[in-house]
Amino acid sequence: MAVYKRGKIWWYKFSFNGEMIRESTKQTNKRVAERLEASRKAALVEGRAGIGGRKAVPTLREFAERDFLPYVRSTFASKPKTLRYYENGAKRLLAYGKLADEPLDRITTETIAGYVAKRQEAGLRVSSINRELQVLRRMFHLASEWGKTNKSLCRVRMLPGEGHRERVLTPEEEARYLRAAREWCTLRRPLLPDVAVILLDCGLRPEECFRLRWENIRDGAIEILSGKTMSARRRIPMSQRAAAALEMRKAESGASEWVFPADTQSGHIEPCSVKRAHAAACKAAGIERFPLYTLRHTCLTRWAPNMDPWTLAYLAGHRDMAITRRYVHPQADTIREALERARTAETGHRIGHSAETGEEAESGEGALIN
Repeated sequence: MAVYKRGKIWWYKFSFNGEMIRESTKQTNKRVAERLEASRKAALVEGRAGIGGRKAVPTLREFAERDFLPYVRSTFASKPKTLRYYENGAKRLLAYGKLADEPLDRITTETIAGYVAKRQEAGLRVSSINRELQVLRRMFHLASEWGKTNKSLCRVRMLPGEGHRERVLTPEEEARYLRAAREWCTLRRPLLPDVAVILLDCGLRPEECFRLRWENIRDGAIEILSGKTMSARRRIPMSQRAAAALEMRKAESGASEWVFPADTQSGHIEPCSVKRAHAAACKAAGIERFPLYTLRHTCLTRWAPNMDPWTLAYLAGHRDMAITRRYVHPQADTIREALERARTAETGHRIGHSAETGEEAESGEGALIN
């Protein structure tokens, strides 16, 4: 018997199937406590109860195949990219047996660290590993929410050092890129220059631009009716340059409902439709190759100093300000101007606008006193 006393109450402690069972008998009599311990062990051995009187906890693989994947497939059926994100993340997690075949409540930070180490050995970047860890975190959250375990699951922490999109094109780089894109597309379908102008002037996500319909263009603005979240619904006034590009495209697209029609399964252009042209334009412009998302990033960064953060978040289609902050990178000129304004205000508060006005104020004050 392994009973012990804590205060006036007897507890029992023993190991069952590799897990430590430690519970209070709520009794002050040692013999009664020993009988309760024996009864508890017998119930576990005979299978009348799971550990702690609970039903057996599923392994990560069982939970993923029976609950998680069916849930995401039904929930995100209309969002193929989100669905693919969860399916790919679950596939990578289940490929690691030490993690996949462990009951949910027995997965420890050491187990997760082993998975991370294996992915690092495979040469994955921090951002890629973190995306998979986010899927694991989501699985843990749903498992707790659905009552798959009564025990708190371990915390899934993201790896530090993840790189974020920081690049912003300068006006000179933008001009060279657009010029190179137009020259490359002279003898081909000029998709890339128009896409680039819309991303640079309207701040759309690339996929939002690709699936634009003509019904989304009205009254001098682009209306996004659906997207990653409810906040993606927004109305963005067009610049003159973007409006001119769309007007020319209207004549070229014919009777298609899509602004950028293509011979793809979706009926509109996809990332692969402009991949080759984008690479050629970067090379011809003599600038380091960047993802198309950088054009949206550049747009939002240029907007940031000239509007309040709430308007910026609305136009960007962000659901919270924490996301908006990732896209705002004050440039050197902006920082210098802001500091100059702050220092001017501070100086004016202390001694007036100039030494001369300060002296006049002082002499006038003395005259009043005299």
